[in-house]
Amino acid sequence: MKIALIGYGRMGKEIERIAQDRGHSIVSIVDENNLAEFDSPAFKSADVAIEFTTPASAMNNYRKCFAAGVPVVAGTTGWLEHLPEVKEACEKNSQTFFYASNYSLGVNIFFAVNKYLAKIMNQFPDYTVRMEETHHIHKLDAPSGTAITLAEGIIENVDRKSDWHLEAEMKPSDVAIHCIREGEVPGIHEVFYESEADVISIKHDSKNRKSLALGAVLAAEFTNGKKGFLGMQDMLNF
Repeated sequence: MKIALIGYGRMGKEIERIAQDRGHSIVSIVDENNLAEFDSPAFKSADVAIEFTTPASAMNNYRKCFAAGVPVVAGTTGWLEHLPEVKEACEKNSQTFFYASNYSLGVNIFFAVNKYLAKIMNQFPDYTVRMEETHHIHKLDAPSGTAITLAEGIIENVDRKSDWHLEAEMKPSDVAIHCIREGEVPGIHEVFYESEADVISIKHDSKNRKSLALGAVLAAEFTNGKKGFLGMQDMLNF
């Protein structure tokens, strides 16, 4: 498979290594210093583009991929206000777009566990629920896309919760998310259910970026040859 990389920081380089180890070729690399590469024959020849950049540049990158007819695996979070535009491009213009708030297979298992626990805790209103997420100081968005997905999983399954907010609960129906930015932490997410008697918690702690990079390459392999708006729920069987 021919892959184009959009963003060539630490994640881009790790994706490159894993993709090549799996027998794929990197035919184009787009970074902030060579945006003209979007118009190159090499970029347009890619089967899939894998994008890990910044919230400010992500949507423009996706538009350029659509213009070039190159399917996208999107790894950037913090741009979801534009999601309707992306879905419309897939539905009306036959574009291909794969989005996940987190590409780690372990995190996606954690998402499933979170929803299962939330269904159980819906029966026990004496427990309050809150979340905490920790990432490196370079992460630009807060809360993380992973934290938002976890919060949405809780809201879907706990009737007494209808929204999420940063830091402290604004009202009883909110899920509070506390964000910490420190050091070079790849990502820690924890969900707490607390009563007067005890605390139940589930936690995922990323050791490094390898799981994210592998998941992105697996998503690219899954996306190749498909059309429409895709996600982890399409790729995984749980």
